[in-house]
Amino acid sequence: MKVTELPKGEYAPYQESYISLVDDAWSLVEELEVSVHAFIKFVQEIPMDKYDYRYAKGKWTIKDIIQHIIDTERIFSYRALRFARNDNTPLPGYEENAYGAIANGHERKLQELLTELTIVRQGTIMLFKSFDEDALLRTGTASGYTVSVRALGFIIIGHQNHHIKIFKERYL
Repeated sequence: MKVTELPKGEYAPYQESYISLVDDAWSLVEELEVSVHAFIKFVQEIPMDKYDYRYAKGKWTIKDIIQHIIDTERIFSYRALRFARNDNTPLPGYEENAYGAIANGHERKLQELLTELTIVRQGTIMLFKSFDEDALLRTGTASGYTVSVRALGFIIIGHQNHHIKIFKERYL
């Protein structure tokens, strides 16, 4: 399935900003594969002096944001797993700023972050490949909104693309 085939009712309205950033040229699993390579290539072309740059006091560095992308993908993949397995337990949101405050992404080496992102994405790809059509259509509640398993996959991609946009607008 492609992102343009995803009905708006399968995700929260605020997630449209992520969904809209997903390329409709690829299926969900294909885009999970393609987008991580594009992200890594983009990040590797950023000048080295920008990785630890903060555009304002208290803002995250590029390395902090990469750590945030990794954390978010893990959380959204976990949600997808729970919902695909028909677990109807409502899941809470997570406070990204609380995570970011203690994740210390800015203290890590860039290559370690990119390696971890690659490994996490490989796990996400294998997880989504394991889902049949029924599993992809299942829904659950996260952050007070109904979301489908397949929407979570597209949100992972769109969230990553959102941060590429932020890098371009505020860091480069």
